[in-house]
Amino acid sequence: MATKPSIPKGTRDFSPVEMAKRNYIFDTIRSVYALYGFQQIETPAMENLSTLMGKYGEEGDKLLFKILNSGNFLSGVDTADLSSENTNKLAAQLCEKGLRYDLTVPFARYVVQHREELTMPFKRYQIQPVWRADRPQKGRYREFYQCDADVVGSDSLLNEVELMQIVDTVFTKFGIRVCIKINNRKILTGIAEMIGESDKIVDITVAMDKLDKIGLEAVNAELSKAGISDAAIEKLQPIILLQGSNEEKLDTMRTVLAESETGLKGVEECAFVLQTLQSLGLKNEVELDLTLARGLNYYTGCIFEVKALDVQIGSITGGGRYDNLTGIFGMPGLSGVGISFGADRIFDVLNQLDLYPKEATTGTELLFVNFGQAETAYCLPILAAARQAGIRCEIYPDSAKMKKQMSYANAKNIPFVAIAGENEMNEQKVTLKNMVTGEQMLVSQEELIAAVKK
Repeated sequence: MATKPSIPKGTRDFSPVEMAKRNYIFDTIRSVYALYGFQQIETPAMENLSTLMGKYGEEGDKLLFKILNSGNFLSGVDTADLSSENTNKLAAQLCEKGLRYDLTVPFARYVVQHREELTMPFKRYQIQPVWRADRPQKGRYREFYQCDADVVGSDSLLNEVELMQIVDTVFTKFGIRVCIKINNRKILTGIAEMIGESDKIVDITVAMDKLDKIGLEAVNAELSKAGISDAAIEKLQPIILLQGSNEEKLDTMRTVLAESETGLKGVEECAFVLQTLQSLGLKNEVELDLTLARGLNYYTGCIFEVKALDVQIGSITGGGRYDNLTGIFGMPGLSGVGISFGADRIFDVLNQLDLYPKEATTGTELLFVNFGQAETAYCLPILAAARQAGIRCEIYPDSAKMKKQMSYANAKNIPFVAIAGENEMNEQKVTLKNMVTGEQMLVSQEELIAAVKK
């Protein structure tokens, strides 16, 4: 017996029903992006490794899927390198390309490559899959979609405000209650200065970012392992555990970071964004979270993360300000800020909370029964008129038994079936059956269309 085929771990197939749900997610996000003046672009699934490497930190580089060179990829490789089993050195010789890890770095490359064609500030959105060689687990996949929106060419904090409005609007449309968490990398830099560990900023942010996943004790152990002194870790505790309203936290941090110009700038940036959002009356909670760090090294200002309140799952949206990203591609001084919706996690949340509207998952609305050649010829013009009226409909392709055709309608959750036999044809009508209630009525073409649309 042949072995049943399978797919790689961390990937998924999606059925027609699941695809209808995913398209509901993409269409909702796309429509909100368009409301705010964002334009869509796409970039290739694979990029040159030189574009990707070094942009995500050491941990991110390890998670890049690398693509073997075409043809004889061993050509020109030193046999000593092969026997040494130095995977990093070998990868540099065997692979020139890799699958994109996110959409932000390819976007930065796009901006630099097409800079002469773009009008600044440039507001783009992009909905495409990305790949990470991560350990698959609940809510974490090796292949998943991101739905990004970025603004480049503007330093204004109004961009941050607008992106948080987009987040609020999208999740309100989905019916998902969320908490929007905000912090600032400048605040984190100021904290590192304040505890006397400026050179350990990356280690501090990576550890603090894991607080909700591994707990305070494990975070402190990671900080200690990274070479941060016990005295510095002790100074960090009140900040990690800081409670209170956003205003109270901001006031505390103004005092704590009084000697740090960078830290105070971060506090004021957060204060502007939070106060402006408060005046706009968002539907969802917005919280200043001083432990939020976002692991990626390219963030330089405000950072964001969104958590669902009614489901235990990781971040479902994230992003932040990056001032230097295009500089690595030869275009310094171009500031940007962006967010990314995790479509696959949103899919799981909507499933768990059963929040999909019925119309989002409805496929065919009307099935025409096939009794034979003459009946089909009679039904096809009615079918065409129904489609022209915007009704999703189909005709069963074969003249099969009625039971089989009704089973087909039930299996596909088709709510209405149109039946036209000799009697209906003589009266220039059809029998319309409601598959939910079982009710049947003899109707004209116009009445059929009106009944199904209703």
